[in-house]
Amino acid sequence: MTELLDFFDNILWGSILIYLLLGTGIYFSLRTRFIQFRHFGHIFSSHWYKRNSADPRGISTFQALCISLAARIGTGNVAGVAFAIIAGGPGAIFWMWVIALISMVTSLFENTLAQLYKSRDANGRFRGGPADYMEKGLGMRWMGVLFSLLLVISFGLIFNALQANAIAQVAAVSFNGDPHYIAIGLVFLTAMTISGGLKRFSRLSQWMVPLMVLGYLLLAAWVIIHNIERLPQVFVLIFKSAFGLQEVASGAIGFGVTQALTQGVQRGLFSNEAGMGSSPNAAALAAPSPMHPAAVGFSQMLGVFIDTMVICSATALIILSSGLLDVPDQQLTGIALIQQAVSAVTGGGLGHYLIAAFVFIFAFSSISANYVYAENNLVFLQSGEKAKLYVFRLLVLGMVAFGCFADLPLVWKMADISMALMTITNLTALLLLSGVAMAVIKDYERQRRMGKTPVFNPEHFPEFRQQLTPNVWSKGPHQVKK
Repeated sequence: MTELLDFFDNILWGSILIYLLLGTGIYFSLRTRFIQFRHFGHIFSSHWYKRNSADPRGISTFQALCISLAARIGTGNVAGVAFAIIAGGPGAIFWMWVIALISMVTSLFENTLAQLYKSRDANGRFRGGPADYMEKGLGMRWMGVLFSLLLVISFGLIFNALQANAIAQVAAVSFNGDPHYIAIGLVFLTAMTISGGLKRFSRLSQWMVPLMVLGYLLLAAWVIIHNIERLPQVFVLIFKSAFGLQEVASGAIGFGVTQALTQGVQRGLFSNEAGMGSSPNAAALAAPSPMHPAAVGFSQMLGVFIDTMVICSATALIILSSGLLDVPDQQLTGIALIQQAVSAVTGGGLGHYLIAAFVFIFAFSSISANYVYAENNLVFLQSGEKAKLYVFRLLVLGMVAFGCFADLPLVWKMADISMALMTITNLTALLLLSGVAMAVIKDYERQRRMGKTPVFNPEHFPEFRQQLTPNVWSKGPHQVKK
């Protein structure tokens, strides 16, 4: 089974996805004249923290950002980064940075389109995502159905098993916890969280996510400051390894570059999810301020930056500045590696407990956000009735329990393959709809250059106005069922 999954994983990542991701990101960057750099300061705009109080149909832009960050910031930011360094060398971090900077504009496109083509559910609240822009923008409902099925399987089931696996592993190592009790407790907490639905989680995430990010950065800063004399060597090592310069003497340049590139792109995508089509499911829920689809697109670019350039970089610097990789016959991998790196500074077992706590918070927030994404796509599949949702919730809880006992390499392979299939489907749709996204983004830029607060008017876009859900972008009174 593992050999078969390895075969598909190598084909999807080695022959298709790396080139598709980089090519799409570079194409969008060139087409927008590298908008992620030209308007870099705008991604930190204070507008994202304001709520469009006149429209109760959606959550705030900030809440949508926090939901997407809750999904993004998970085991990929800790164990994933450690795995990338072990498998691809320190150079994998450089390529992780590259894919993040390039993918920021891909995130702008996909989240802008999700806002543009969003619809409303039976209660009158905003819903949407890639499946909606595939159906309405491309007229290909079959593609939307395929994407929704892949997302429900990936995020609702496989990714949640992966996050649960990380929690079980770290609890077993740090606290000698019995996997059976861990599974029972985690299933109970998950059941309590997902039963509250989107409204409860959006309110929870807007204070939980900033706190967990700040806490982790404080821990990282503490460790890095203690090892600050090694930082110059760390950055030199990252850049040399990225281009195989460390392997020149052994003649293994090609292998070094390939491994670093593959691991950096693969782990970078798993962490920041840009181009995968996941964050648009949160973006479509927002009633933005200012009232323009591109506003949410710009805010989600910030999510990619925070996830990879800040959180993943913090993990990488903790590991590389510790010097543990210089120890001969080093056997530590994954979470155990970063736990040891932190413990070397904190002393005793405190480092193990701190990392265990952050892994739990990161992974559990991802489980909750993943469920929100999956439920959103069940609505698209017209499977959002209460009875069907209860059945799906039982399946989610079952996968959480399964993840506590599953073999880690098998779970990672399943996640990589499902992520690749989702991403290929979404990137295909983005390329086909890139002209629409460009028109909307240019409209946003034009209004900002004129000193106006951007407001989207569908009447200015006759070429796709009829594809949009009626009254979604109107300013009149809105009725939302209680």
